[in-house]
Amino acid sequence: MATRNETARAVREAVCIDTKRIYDSCRDRDCLRDIPVYFPRCTVPVINRAVSVRAKDIELVWVDIDAEAISFNKGYYSVKIRYYFRITLDVFTGMGQSVAVSGVASADKTLILFGSEGSAKTFSSKYVSGDSDSALKTTTNLPEASVETVDPIILQARLVDPANDADKCCCCCCFDAESMPRCVAGVFEDEISPEADRQVLVTIGIFSIVRLSRKVQLLIPVYDFCIPQRDCDGASAGDDRDPCELFSQFNFPIDDFFPPNKSAFEDNCCCG
Repeated sequence: MATRNETARAVREAVCIDTKRIYDSCRDRDCLRDIPVYFPRCTVPVINRAVSVRAKDIELVWVDIDAEAISFNKGYYSVKIRYYFRITLDVFTGMGQSVAVSGVASADKTLILFGSEGSAKTFSSKYVSGDSDSALKTTTNLPEASVETVDPIILQARLVDPANDADKCCCCCCFDAESMPRCVAGVFEDEISPEADRQVLVTIGIFSIVRLSRKVQLLIPVYDFCIPQRDCDGASAGDDRDPCELFSQFNFPIDDFFPPNKSAFEDNCCCG
């Protein structure tokens, strides 16, 4: 192991870099219970005739995220997140065979993170070929909020009657089709309609990491440039090598023919 003095000698210089620094972050495990699903207008009649539904698939389509300063707590920000999910269900209408139907569900989340303070405004130039340089204005009084998630899990789907008081949705937010991002609306074949005689409620599990970061200048030690240590592989123009010879150098994908057994997953498990 290298000693402290040897490590210090390995440092060639100290340089200043322009990068993002994470001031605060948190991880969360959310169980979003009884989120209403809204369907395209053309599939609403199928939902109205439904006898039961079964969860089939879920996709996180889009996330709206925003940070607002908290006036009574200096340096802290309220981070507001809205998830948009595409829910695919097997709908049973009493005819014996199910019909696959997709709809959209949304859920809100609010948390508080530390993001420090800043009031400087940064201007930089951007080169555009065939045009003059344009100045880019960046306001740094607000930190940048970001959210990272893995694939969500649909835990339950159930069909309810909104006319029944016991089945009324107690969700945290009501869906507004007009405020839905265009990238979400474009996923569906028809306009999303909030009008249906019956309603589907889903329960979703999602893991997330939320961060607040700012653009800063940092002084860091430099050991060396990142020089590639191997030659590039691949055929170049005019390469006369036999394609079968190249294929013979490929490793046989033995794992694709024999999926790992249970013990392989247990050996890699990092659970406590």
